[in-house]
Amino acid sequence: MNTPTETQRVVRSDRSVIAFLAFIGVLMAFGIDAALPAFDELRTDFDLDAQGVSPAITGTVYFAGMALGQVLCGVLADRFGRRNVLAGGIVLYGLGAIASALAPALGPLLAARFVWGLGASAPSVLRFAIARDLYEGSRMARVVATFTAVFLIGPILVPFVGEAILLVGTWRAVFLVGVLLAAAALVWTVRFGETMSTEYRRPMQFGPFVDAFRAVVRTPVTLWALVGSTLFNAYFFVWLGSSQPILDEVYGRDSQFTVFFGLSGVGMAVALLLNNRLIERFGMRSMVRASALLFVVVTVGMVAVAIAADGMPSVWVWFAWAVVANAMTMVINPMASAMAMEPMADKAGTASAILGVAQLGLGALLAAVVDSRIDGSVTPMVVGAAVFGSAGLAALLRATNEPRVGQPIWSGISALRRPT
Repeated sequence: MNTPTETQRVVRSDRSVIAFLAFIGVLMAFGIDAALPAFDELRTDFDLDAQGVSPAITGTVYFAGMALGQVLCGVLADRFGRRNVLAGGIVLYGLGAIASALAPALGPLLAARFVWGLGASAPSVLRFAIARDLYEGSRMARVVATFTAVFLIGPILVPFVGEAILLVGTWRAVFLVGVLLAAAALVWTVRFGETMSTEYRRPMQFGPFVDAFRAVVRTPVTLWALVGSTLFNAYFFVWLGSSQPILDEVYGRDSQFTVFFGLSGVGMAVALLLNNRLIERFGMRSMVRASALLFVVVTVGMVAVAIAADGMPSVWVWFAWAVVANAMTMVINPMASAMAMEPMADKAGTASAILGVAQLGLGALLAAVVDSRIDGSVTPMVVGAAVFGSAGLAALLRATNEPRVGQPIWSGISALRRPT
């Protein structure tokens, strides 16, 4: 356990913090993104078609492990510190990756993937807790936006890396790369050190978790920022779950999925990097309102286009909308997360866990409702995005306390005239 002296002795530049948090974010995402190109091999090796099972189930159990692990990691991190819990999660991540690579049948594979997801929950939840330990306000939002943008290099490149490995090996080799990444992350975690002051450590009891949950619910900016980020995250899960079926069934471009997926990631990374400068000029709260408003405007327009085209607009029109919608989602979520975490300094780990469970668990459940309605058209996706986006905009306007009741929602854009 680190003493305050040990914690304060570690000197970290913003660049080193961003690089570390981005890398553990890539580690978290690798378990999903690297598996995408391997779906065909998994389908063949485990005879999934005969069992009536989609290879996407390997991602579902991974997310289930992450959702469950969020709360455990948050509570443990508030008691034992960030470094210890993160290191433990990374070890569990590596064990899950090894077990997945060696799985002889579908049952053991799913169990191993669940363990892999449990381990991935540690970097998922602790990225934001570590950021809150070290920063606050707009500076925290800029750091979170930057490491999220760098982290997005992973989703851009990892599917291509997976395909390259498959040229010389099997899906098992792809999973084993996760073990190498875990080893590198473990070494870096130990060297990065502890970020949580001992004065903020909380006892390992159920009561403090209830207290943290009560604080989240009773703090308006935290609650409404959490609701807003969960709704926009729900749209992004729709993209993850339905973009491949749409490219395959609606547009007949399944072989180009990795390219489309990567190009979307480029758009998200560029938007986050540009948003960093805009935050400095206009302020975090103004930017989160404007970004949410832009998402809603372009999505409502896309709903009209999709209906006019009987659910099958040009693939380039649909993809152009998706690039903008995904970019705005990636801009909104770091800022909303930073807003939610700002009042939670003394309970950042548990609060981050609650935020993660909502974004991951509730977001995935909402997305599943839309995913189940994909029926050979893009209409369910864009209508779902419009519903989630409109509700998310309302929540974020409430979180930022502007516009006031009685003002039109587009007046939020006027806040760009001044920083907040």
